[in-house]
Amino acid sequence: MNFLKSFFISGYLTIATVIAGYGGWMLYRGGDIFVWGGVLLTVVPILLMISRWMIFQNIARTHAHFPLLNGLAILGTFITIGQSDDGDIAPLLAAVGMIGLLIYIYWYSRLDRRTGSRIKIGDRLPDFTVTDVAGATVTAGQLTDRPAILIFYRGNWCPLCMAQVKEMVGLYEEIRNMGVRVAFISPQPHTKTIALAKRFSVAFDFLTDRDNQAARHLGIESPNGLPMGMQALGYDSDTVLPTVIITDQKGRVIWTHETDNYRVRPDPDVYLDILRQQGLGVKE
Repeated sequence: MNFLKSFFISGYLTIATVIAGYGGWMLYRGGDIFVWGGVLLTVVPILLMISRWMIFQNIARTHAHFPLLNGLAILGTFITIGQSDDGDIAPLLAAVGMIGLLIYIYWYSRLDRRTGSRIKIGDRLPDFTVTDVAGATVTAGQLTDRPAILIFYRGNWCPLCMAQVKEMVGLYEEIRNMGVRVAFISPQPHTKTIALAKRFSVAFDFLTDRDNQAARHLGIESPNGLPMGMQALGYDSDTVLPTVIITDQKGRVIWTHETDNYRVRPDPDVYLDILRQQGLGVKE
């Protein structure tokens, strides 16, 4: 299924861009503003939103169902159909734009969690190894020798993941004062993990999960989860399902968030509240 999704997202964004360009060109040439404006409503809002994610990387989560985008696409499609003459291509383009959006929201955005996670609240975190920026091997036990927030993210290519990292960096002083370890773990190329660590320069752990071994061991691997074409930037096709794990100082899992929608993620204040509720929010 992920293999199909990897092709879908690249193809959908390409087709949506072509529809937006053609609709804009028809308006420029004097086409009916209602007909072609309706077409644009089915593709331009989502293109603008994703462009904003990619450029600013400051949106870490969205509504699961995108009600506004849904409404605009449906409205645009009905306007186009109602105002078009027989034989016009505009209704077809509007329908393609709307259907593509619905597939993106209700199929592509959903994550396959059927493999079964080994992360269980109340149990010790299963052991695994990852690599730090210096190239040293780090074990799960070493990461959880004090209260810890472990964030498995897909890679620097994922704008929502980067926004999630930014949010945590923004809370750095508060987290440091709580004595909590924060570790970001990704199966991306090690050089990209090093670049991310240098970009933020905070005392968090930026770690590479080589060959996705830790994610596979924990049951949170996402085979073929990379959008098709991103391989050209050096990323592997297999990635990880966005996952947050909070442990106490004994490595026991006290909370986990395994989202089933890559756009739906908890606010970082939730993590800190969980730690405080467990009496783990103060340095000893």
